[in-house]
Amino acid sequence: MAAPPVSQNLTDVLVAECFGERAGELLIGGVPVSELAQTYGTPLYAYDAGLMRHSYRRLAGAVEGFAEVYYSIKANPNPHIARVFVEEGAGLEIASGAEFVSARAAGCEAHRILFAGPGKGPQELALTIEGGIGEIHLESFEEIQHVARIASHLGRDVRVAIRTNPIAVARGGAMQMGGRPAQFGFDEEILEEVVDAIGVHPRLQISGIHVFSGTQILDADVLAAQWEHSIALGARVARTLNRPLETIDLGGGLGIPYYANDRFLDLSQIAGIAQSLRGKLASEPLLRDARVILEPGRFLTGSAGVYLMAVRSVKPSRGTQFVVCDGGMHHHLAASGNLGQVVKRDYPILAAGKLGATDRIPCNVVGPLCTPLDTLGRSVSLPPVAEGDLIAVLQSGAYGLTASPSGFLSHPTPVEVLIDNGRHSVIRPREPHIDAASSPR
Repeated sequence: MAAPPVSQNLTDVLVAECFGERAGELLIGGVPVSELAQTYGTPLYAYDAGLMRHSYRRLAGAVEGFAEVYYSIKANPNPHIARVFVEEGAGLEIASGAEFVSARAAGCEAHRILFAGPGKGPQELALTIEGGIGEIHLESFEEIQHVARIASHLGRDVRVAIRTNPIAVARGGAMQMGGRPAQFGFDEEILEEVVDAIGVHPRLQISGIHVFSGTQILDADVLAAQWEHSIALGARVARTLNRPLETIDLGGGLGIPYYANDRFLDLSQIAGIAQSLRGKLASEPLLRDARVILEPGRFLTGSAGVYLMAVRSVKPSRGTQFVVCDGGMHHHLAASGNLGQVVKRDYPILAAGKLGATDRIPCNVVGPLCTPLDTLGRSVSLPPVAEGDLIAVLQSGAYGLTASPSGFLSHPTPVEVLIDNGRHSVIRPREPHIDAASSPR
């Protein structure tokens, strides 16, 4: 997707490029939002499997011949979502034992699963090692000992990669994961010491290196610098081992636009970078046969998801119009600006049944919780809405429900629905189900 013209805002571009409309109503995977709301109730998350496949195929095509695309399941761990990518041929990256279970439930073979994370527990490690995990990314000296002990106890050889915290020159992205003091991986200054520490354990086989410097990167040049530095680190480890390296995991971090001035990541530029780096790998004898892995999450699912709410009331207060909805920050913390954002900005938000309306006013879109933090939109330009109208938050397919405090104030969770080729089905039910019949008498 190209950058939007100056005359168009991000919401309009996303509707046109990703969803479409019919008679002023938003369509998700060709299905009107009113049909979804009537069938499943609100609030709900709706995901378009076709859009997810499209994102995967575009990225896989851009890096073809250079890297394989894995899906980082933390972005949206629902097994039905992960299965979409597994069916496309992707491996999966996990960060917990429960995500390993989800990955296997999605149909992913164990040897196509990578396990990263700074504080893996012994039970998680035993579960994944016994289950035949493809690669464990080691992040501390204690973890080396734990994995070695479990591998010896189970009589299993375990493929491991060294997660590396790069120097500052390789830093970039909205959230820094490396390039400074961090809990993630080993500082690159001590790589040789790490190789030696792993090498004394015969059950541990160093297969690769993993570098993940930052998230939500929209500048292809930043990714290019990170990837080139990661390849150099891979060559350094291979020379230390005095043998070829099997895998180079470049991490994820590929971003999507959320806010008015965000750009779209230029995949044509990514394709050129991939071609250049492919040549660098071919010229390095110890790396030329290594499998390069990208493990994006939000890039694959983010634009395919919509959080859909119904208006419960519209109330003016001292010159400000509040649109109070049945969903809020307890389901979508990121959209509220309370998931690490310093400056709170609005996701693309629209009145899903009034896309053609031209008469608009600034509104604050809020949820039902007893806290001012429960604000999803600030001065959002909306047409006049009333009780029962539908409000949609776009770019909601990643870090939505599972990244939110869904137990806060004990509201039911939203239904999650997958739309695939015009058919829709529940992939996670609303919990708990509350109705009059279950109320105390």
